[in-house]
Formats: sequence, structure tokens, C-alpha cells
Amino acid sequence: MNTSLYVPGNTPLHRLPAGAKFGVLFAAGIGLFLLAHPGVLGAAAAVAAVLVLSARAPLAALRARLLPVGVMLAVLFAATALLQDVPAAVVMLLRLAALILLALAVTLTTRPADLLEFFERLTAPLARVGVADPERISLGVSLVLRFVPEVFRRFQEIREAQAARGLKANPVALLVPLIVRTLKAADDVADAIDARCYPPPRRPSGGARTEENPT
Repeated sequence: MNTSLYVPGNTPLHRLPAGAKFGVLFAAGIGLFLLAHPGVLGAAAAVAAVLVLSARAPLAALRARLLPVGVMLAVLFAATALLQDVPAAVVMLLRLAALILLALAVTLTTRPADLLEFFERLTAPLARVGVADPERISLGVSLVLRFVPEVFRRFQEIREAQAARGLKANPVALLVPLIVRTLKAADDVADAIDARCYPPPRRPSGGARTEENPT
């Protein structure tokens, strides 16, 4: 199964620069949390759904990405309705659905290389003052993009293996091996990064290497 979040295409959303898409996503995220009218939030969720469909991703791929999100939203809706009230749960559901669908539309139509380049440019000013390392941030983003679908793939493998053995769905039986496998994979990736000394140490400004005079 293809675990990449990106779906190749030539739609208008694909052709937009990564910076523009993330700028809209950032502004929409702020706006959605400032709004509380169910009608407006519902309209925003509908627009976000249209954007996801405009990416022309295969239906099987969309179903695989949206099914876990739907389960999570259903649990959050039930918990909010129980702890607060149904209107508050509806607002929460519509707000998160709109935000998640917008984020999905961005990741479906933006190449991982463009994402990394955007984050490197975004954090470059912080590197000049020594606050952050763009290469490390870019590496972190790339690992998140890789591991999110990878965790879901591992979840499916565990569930299918348990179903083949006639075992019923059990949250503990699913989560324990999933956590163990994910931590083991993360440890292997960390060892590989350390073995390659990545990211490489930065050279002094000016690019000149200082060498000691032989005695």
C-alpha cells in the first residue's frame, strides 16, 4: 500500500505554492477557532470537503485516510456531548472536521519536497540568530509526514493479523503491539540518523576551514 500522503495531480490546488497553501491553512485555523456559529462552521467544513475532493485522490486512499479521523471525531463528539452539551459538541465537531479536511487537502496536493523547502525557508531567519536549525526542523517535519501513514499501515497489519486468528477487536491488544512496533521503528530511524551524522555540522561563516599549523 502506498503510505505517502501526497497524491500526484495537476489540479489548481496542486499548482498553488506550498507557502500560499500553508498561509491559508494558518489563517483558516485561527478563524475557525474564533467562530462558534454552527451554520458558518458547517459551510467551512463543506468547502474543505470540496477542496479534498478537488484533489482527485482515489476513493480508496481517501477512505483509508478519513476512516481513523471519523472514529476519532465520533469519540470526541460523544465525550463533549456527555461532559458539556450537544450544541457544544456540534460546534467542536464541525470546527475540527473543517480544519482536518483543510489540512488533508494541503497534504494531498503538496509534494513532501516542497513542504520541506517551505519549512526551511520559514525557519531560516531563526537560524541567523541561532534560535533554530532549519535542517533539523525540516528533518522533523519529514519524519512526521512519513510516520503518520506508517503508523496507520502498521495498525491495519496488526488488525488483519488478529482477525485472521479469529480474535475480536480489542483496544489493548491493538495498541500495545502498535506502540511497541512504532517505538522500535523510531529507534531504528534514530540510530540510522546518528550513524550518518545528520544533519552535518555547519561550517564557520565564510565557508573557510581553519587548520592548525603542523608542528
